[in-house]
Amino acid sequence: MLFAPDTEESLEFVVTLVNTSPGASRSGADEITTVEQLRELLSRYVYSGRIDHDEAELAAVRETRALLREVWTLDRDAAVEAVNRMLREAHALPYLTRHDGSDWHIHATEPTSPLAERIRVEAALALIDVIRTGETNRLRVCGADDCTGIFIDLSKNGSKRFCSVRCGNRVNMVNYRARRFDGQ
Repeated sequence: MLFAPDTEESLEFVVTLVNTSPGASRSGADEITTVEQLRELLSRYVYSGRIDHDEAELAAVRETRALLREVWTLDRDAAVEAVNRMLREAHALPYLTRHDGSDWHIHATEPTSPLAERIRVEAALALIDVIRTGETNRLRVCGADDCTGIFIDLSKNGSKRFCSVRCGNRVNMVNYRARRFDGQ
């Protein structure tokens, strides 16, 4: 395991959230355009506290999605600035808590804070671990030209290039056909 389990879970949520955008999603469409789609996404992850299930919350989460994608692509020093800004804007104050069957873990916003703010702060806390361990190079954008998906490379040698097997296979097929065409 490269990072603590709660860090990896937070990063996995960021990847899932960011990859709901049109250029990254499996469907090619924006996959969180409705409150119901956001509700379905959240059903796969544990987010305690306030969830409003309204259009304002959906809009704020979509803005957070764009921000997190941007932060994902920054170099280490720029990521530090972005993470610090996210924590500062939320007036984050870390504290230990346990709930919903989880052991002690860190939260840094109140359960009554807006969902998008809690998502940003949780992502910022996870990114702190990535930055401190010098592993920002593990935060990647898919190597497929037609994909804007992101992923975290947790492979032992850090050589993963694509967000999914589907993208890797597609790029490999295109390259194979190009080589085959050039050989004729």
